[in-house]
Amino acid sequence: QVQLVESGGGSVQAGDSLRLSCTDSGRTFSTYTMGWFRQAPGKEREFVAGIRWNGGNPYYADSVKGRFTISRDNVKNTVYLQMNSLKPEDTAVYYCAARMPRAEKYDFWGQGTQVTVSS
Repeated sequence: QVQLVESGGGSVQAGDSLRLSCTDSGRTFSTYTMGWFRQAPGKEREFVAGIRWNGGNPYYADSVKGRFTISRDNVKNTVYLQMNSLKPEDTAVYYCAARMPRAEKYDFWGQGTQVTVSS
């Protein structure tokens, strides 16, 4: 019932920008906290950014503050991650995830989209 699909990944040069999108097929998208995570080869999955159901209080990992912006459009059931000033260390598979109301963890995950940043 809940299906998250990411798009927008690709290969870019350092300093370039990308915007990732994640669309949910569910009808209760507007009730979810949404987040972005990433995982690089040989590293654990890490939190990147999150946004509450109403778009309030966006929050970010220290490594991306000032460069990435998370936003959402509840009419389109879509969450975005605008990534500016990309660095090679941003290279990873990026996943969107949803946390349902009253849940303590993100329970729903997309398939991931590859972001590669060359020097």
